[in-house]
Amino acid sequence: MKFTLTHILVNLKLTARDRAVLFFTYAFPLIFFFLFGELSKARQGAAALQIVTMVLVIGVLGAGFFGAGMRAIMERENNILRRFKVAPITPAPIVISSLMVGLISYLPSAVLIVVLAHFIYGMSWPAAPVSFLVFVSVGVLSFRALGSILASVVNTMQESQILIQVFYLPMLFLSGATIPLEVLPHWLQIAAQFLPATHLFTGLQAILVQGQPVWRQMTAVAALTAAMALGVFLSVKLFRWEKEEKIPAAAKLWVVAVFAPFLVLGVWEAHSQSSLEQQKILARQIDRGRTWLIRNARIFVGDGRVIESGAVLIKEGKIAQVFSGVAPDAAALNAEPVDAAGQTLLPGLIDVHVHLSAPGGFYANASDYNKPRRMERELAAYLYSGVTAVKSVGDPLDAMRALRPEIASGSWLGARLFFCGPLFTAPGGHGTEYAAQIPATYREQFNAQFVRMPKDAAEARAMVDGLQKDTVDGIKAVLEAGWSGHLYNRLPTSIFDAVAEEARRDHLPIVVHTGDVADVADAVNAHADGVEHGSFRAAIPDALFAQMRAQGTAYDPTLAVVEAMADLAAGKTEPLDRPLVQQIGPENLLSGTKKFLASPEGKAMIGEFPKPDLGIAEDNLRRAWKAGVMLVTGTDSGNPMLIHGPALHRELQLWVEAGVPAAVALQAATGNAARLLRQTDHLGLIEPDRDANLLLVDGDPTSDIHRTESIRQVFFEGEQIDRPGLFDQK
Repeated sequence: MKFTLTHILVNLKLTARDRAVLFFTYAFPLIFFFLFGELSKARQGAAALQIVTMVLVIGVLGAGFFGAGMRAIMERENNILRRFKVAPITPAPIVISSLMVGLISYLPSAVLIVVLAHFIYGMSWPAAPVSFLVFVSVGVLSFRALGSILASVVNTMQESQILIQVFYLPMLFLSGATIPLEVLPHWLQIAAQFLPATHLFTGLQAILVQGQPVWRQMTAVAALTAAMALGVFLSVKLFRWEKEEKIPAAAKLWVVAVFAPFLVLGVWEAHSQSSLEQQKILARQIDRGRTWLIRNARIFVGDGRVIESGAVLIKEGKIAQVFSGVAPDAAALNAEPVDAAGQTLLPGLIDVHVHLSAPGGFYANASDYNKPRRMERELAAYLYSGVTAVKSVGDPLDAMRALRPEIASGSWLGARLFFCGPLFTAPGGHGTEYAAQIPATYREQFNAQFVRMPKDAAEARAMVDGLQKDTVDGIKAVLEAGWSGHLYNRLPTSIFDAVAEEARRDHLPIVVHTGDVADVADAVNAHADGVEHGSFRAAIPDALFAQMRAQGTAYDPTLAVVEAMADLAAGKTEPLDRPLVQQIGPENLLSGTKKFLASPEGKAMIGEFPKPDLGIAEDNLRRAWKAGVMLVTGTDSGNPMLIHGPALHRELQLWVEAGVPAAVALQAATGNAARLLRQTDHLGLIEPDRDANLLLVDGDPTSDIHRTESIRQVFFEGEQIDRPGLFDQK
């Protein structure tokens, strides 16, 4: 130990006098820091985290391969080590000294980079500073050991330069240190998982961007530590004091042993691809951390207010400030400017009534219904359409539970998902008919995912409690008894009342599928949070609307599905030719739908559909608006002719055609919908501290509702969305 400490002190003094070492330890990383920072506009705060990670990894690579590896070879070549041979010292203190001196020299450089990033580029301080220092230390020691073993297995300086570059260059360019991993071809991303620097880069990003503790990166820490231990052990065993001592060619295979932990880790990652998912999520979080200033926009706030000319500052995925009139200079706010002159900025639209498991049409090939990530694509289609949040009101429970965190984590880019879970209905009630189309062996499994059919009030309460434990965002009950020729058993009022009461007790909003006035009355009397559809067959009494207003019950008229049913009955497929539908709908779905509806089988199926009266639905909506009922927008997308995403724009147009002011319709699709979801702290309003989910459109949609389809840009949690790229996700 005495010899080791003495050698460390001597080595530190020599290092402090070595201008080349000082340049590559301090000046060289700073060159990359400022170069990358200016090229990538790192003044965006969180974006600086990417630059810091890249520069730190470049520094660690240099400290390992050149600071330890190349220097050890030079000392042997220049006969410096020969002088130690006659001293009472073994190879172990020299190797350990090299590691410790490299660490002591590098840590101040790493801290300096973080300090500069904070004060110059506005980067937040590391949320887990101890984890950051521990992980950097493990990385430095590991790569110093890797450099030492490379130095041990080469015989000449020329040979070392070749071997070091063979390892250094791939790690430099494929680890994320210079080229973002997410832009590389998939096969190269897989290959990168075999490189130690990739795990160093990903671990550092997770600690800096997500504030993860070091124990969350124990796989990478274990691999780096194992490589360090093997590198030190073999460097000591293969240590040579003089350049005349040559090592056999076969001994160079020991390098494989040092890299073995990463070969094992690479094989596992190639199989699980968990690291690729983590890298994708980290990259998305960095994108969402950028700062934007949308200026010169007409701002529709979402609660009835309009700012005729203003600006919105987006920072760290949130709305940081809203300015009325002239905004500060973007550069002064370290923000990227978005000029929105002649455009309107709205909160992201919200569709509170969708069915993601239904495609909105008919595929010619049955296998297309089970395509991988089909429901994920539907959520991407909503985001493409400027719909940043949706509520599923009838889809398989487990599928929704798996899909929601995938969207929330950023692993898949799509509209934020809320879901009600299985429908509460009666045996033989509406919702159970879909099981008849499924083979008998799968019906029980389907029903468990799609419906709840309580036999009494006690079972109803237990089922609601069970769904609360399954983390549903709300409850949906069905009261509709069908229509002439297609009658369903109706959920008994006593059981329904128990469902509604337990939902309130569990703090879950409950919405009710209704078909006629009696259904609406029962829903309102049970203090439901929302009425879905209302009545398509008769006028809803004014007294019921007054009661809804008094209780705060929301009304979702779903005019789009009424129009779709009418179009189907008339054999009209022109709605599928609307521009936004054409942009979003898969070609085989649109063509397959047209072909099926023209077929005898399709015409027979259309005859089985209900024939709701659009005029009655429009009249109910107008009177609900005049009565002051809280209105929300849902489409029932997934039903035939209702392609996910564009249907909400058509819903808004139908409201205006029914006589409802465009501003009222837009408020229903933003602030009001967020109220129904109980998400006004996050969604539906352009106010500080809300999520930066925004839709920028040309013109003024409060004057011309069709302008909502003239989408200029969509922001989701602060990320400026590449809309066409949404459909290229994997």
